Amino acid sequence: MGFVALGCPKNVVDSERMLAEIAEAGMLISSDPFAADVVVVNTCGFIEPAKIESLDVVAQAVAEKRAGRVRRVVVAGCLSQRMGRQLLEEADGVDAVVGLQHRDNVVQIIRKTLSTDRVGVYQESLSDSATDDRTRLRIGPGHWAYLRISEGCNHRCSFCTIPMIRGPLRSKPMELILNEARELASSGAVELNLIGQDTTVYGRDLKLNEAPASLLEQLSETPDIAWLRLLYAYPTGITERLIETIARSEKVVRYLDIPIQHASDSVLRAMRRPDTQASLRRLVEDLRAAMPDIVLRTTVIVGFPGETDREFSELLDFVRWAHFDALGAFPYYREAGTPAAEFSDQVPEELKEERLDTLMLAQQEIAFAKNTARAGQRLTCLVDDVDAEGLGSGRFYGQAPEIDSVCVIDACTAAPGQFIDVEVVGTQDYDLLVRQI
Repeated sequence: MGFVALGCPKNVVDSERMLAEIAEAGMLISSDPFAADVVVVNTCGFIEPAKIESLDVVAQAVAEKRAGRVRRVVVAGCLSQRMGRQLLEEADGVDAVVGLQHRDNVVQIIRKTLSTDRVGVYQESLSDSATDDRTRLRIGPGHWAYLRISEGCNHRCSFCTIPMIRGPLRSKPMELILNEARELASSGAVELNLIGQDTTVYGRDLKLNEAPASLLEQLSETPDIAWLRLLYAYPTGITERLIETIARSEKVVRYLDIPIQHASDSVLRAMRRPDTQASLRRLVEDLRAAMPDIVLRTTVIVGFPGETDREFSELLDFVRWAHFDALGAFPYYREAGTPAAEFSDQVPEELKEERLDTLMLAQQEIAFAKNTARAGQRLTCLVDDVDAEGLGSGRFYGQAPEIDSVCVIDACTAAPGQFIDVEVVGTQDYDLLVRQI
């Protein structure tokens, strides 16, 4: 068996569930995904670059099949859910297309695919409840893990394909999440990163009040878990109680990933986002008043249809004011089936790239200045990796795994998964150079 996992943390969780099913069925998983009887590609289809990447990997798998080194190619994940049978037209040579609802049936599908020359398309309506993600064969470091608390999204942002792909919001029952957290902790995880399309709306479909805060409080009681991190926290869902919960917790790290998408009121309205620049300013001020040491990350889109020079300047000014510790920016992609794709005033690609460069240079100045200001600070660092020469890589609470910068640890004597005290001695671009105390 060969397996290629693409896409976001939510896709990582799905990949780990499929890998667990495959391993439990007694199938051997090859370290070389293209040296196997069957190659499973778990795809991403959120935006055009992700679709292109997924189709390129699928094409590579099909080429190996035609060369006789692979017998079958199975395509799963978001792109399969989004395209269904149409995927067979764009990727001739695929043997099975597996939608999200059939994630846990991957073994049966593999066996059926091996027993027939007929192409299979396994795509059904998504379940009304969230999937059970327990029992995973984790593909990353053992000391941290993603913990999905909900699936799907009820927001109707005009640019986004997620509700079309992943369906409406389905929150996991709290007890199921707590059981999964205990399972992950027993397997060695000391850091849990909570994910969902919007973690702040967790529990609304279950008629739970202030559920994100309650969940964090209960997860904090999980033995052996030292860090809890909340990702994908939409601004409008961050309540006073949630802020208070993070501020007083010994385990919930003072870090929030807040995807604002823009800061111009007119663009936010066109995006069908409920925020305003004033509400975003209040939120940043409230968070920093409650926790002066909080680390804030955000995501924004430039070149949204109709975005004028003035509206882009509003975004740029807001970013300079907010001083986000980390920021991801993307040019707007025109996704079929979304309302924004039909807007007439599309922004030229060259202008999108120009604005993206301007914004990222501004953010670079902010990030580098914040790093320089940390010189001499003492931090607690979670070690992620150590090479043969003793050069370590780790993170302090303000660095999310696989997303943010890292701490480069000189002469590291600790093992991955251990916490150590360090002092910041310098910077290397976005990374911090630290020494073990």
